[in-house]
Amino acid sequence: MKVGPELTDFLGLWVLERHVEDRLSHHAPRFEGTAEFTPDGAGLAYVESGLLHVPGQASLQAERRYFWRRQGVGLAVVFEDGRPFHVIEAGLTPVAHHDCAPDVYRVRYDFTGWPAWQAVWQVKGQRKDYRMVSAYRRAGGDRPF
Repeated sequence: MKVGPELTDFLGLWVLERHVEDRLSHHAPRFEGTAEFTPDGAGLAYVESGLLHVPGQASLQAERRYFWRRQGVGLAVVFEDGRPFHVIEAGLTPVAHHDCAPDVYRVRYDFTGWPAWQAVWQVKGQRKDYRMVSAYRRAGGDRPF
């Protein structure tokens, strides 16, 4: 029995909405754009692009790239330069972390509403303390929020 999405289930274009609750600056930036998963030979290339809205500032064009690879029964997420980021274990609500001293990044994925899904990051460090919720839905579907 399959538990959680497989790597190829992510293929295609997704609408991405991200909300950040920054406990230090008390700002609430949000990102609106797309995330696209395309084959790259060893797995999938992930590219997100869109607008970052920070209250009181002009919106900025933003882009981020990762690679997603099969790793055992889970998925490895790798930075664009090849450094490991984190591993998403199999399941409907897997958790993962990334230590980047002095900061710690913890994430909980939620695939229970597949094909809508989300990643909730809790980030803490000497100068960081925020919660970031990224909600994904297939392009052309209903809004996740």
